[in-house]
Amino acid sequence: MTAVTDAYFSNLIGRLEALKKSLAKPMAKAAAVILDAARHDKRVYVFGTGHSHMLAEEVHYRAGGLAFTVPVLIGSAMLHEGAVISSVYERTQGLVRPVLERYGMQPGDVIIIASNSGVNAAPIEAADYGREIGAKVIAVTSVAYSSAIANGRRRLVDIADVVLDNGLPPGDAVLDLAGSSLKVGPVSTAVGATVLNAIFAEVASVLSKSGDAPVYLSANMPGAAEVNQRLVRKYRPRNPHL
Repeated sequence: MTAVTDAYFSNLIGRLEALKKSLAKPMAKAAAVILDAARHDKRVYVFGTGHSHMLAEEVHYRAGGLAFTVPVLIGSAMLHEGAVISSVYERTQGLVRPVLERYGMQPGDVIIIASNSGVNAAPIEAADYGREIGAKVIAVTSVAYSSAIANGRRRLVDIADVVLDNGLPPGDAVLDLAGSSLKVGPVSTAVGATVLNAIFAEVASVLSKSGDAPVYLSANMPGAAEVNQRLVRKYRPRNPHL
């Protein structure tokens, strides 16, 4: 391992170790909110734009993942339909609401919104919509980042019911590039995925004690087809991506 790769691993590991302490209470609160939704047969929607949308896919139809999660996927605000234009769309007011209305979100549902910067129009609009319909809003965001760039704009951290502060610096990248003012090594995706998977693992652990943890199996594991097909039949009516 080179000095650079070692530095990246060490930086990420150090941040995750720190988050185990700083996010202990917020993660427990998020797990409680999700547990309450699960016990009332509600859904947990996960939304993000740009690279943050990967957290929505991370928890969707995933081996070891819970079947009541629903990714909110807006192609124009992701990357595959045009990375440059997606940055414009995520800053455009009015894009998210009509999409969310099609997902049929209900009172008592949960929406997890991943936005590292926490100030763009799309995540703010998603949070507002969630609150309006009676859903609980959980934010995965950098408080330091949004505080540094808000300039009077509303922040996701000020709207959410539960804030999972990833503790990342403005700009996301964490390593200085020698001989340059540039930074490399973004970590928000790795941190966000770890935090969400930890929370959902806790939720599944509690649900399993009553024998009611709707967890997907890897397609290559024995009995997976039967288990997964049963879960898909149950959850497909409120998940357009199954």
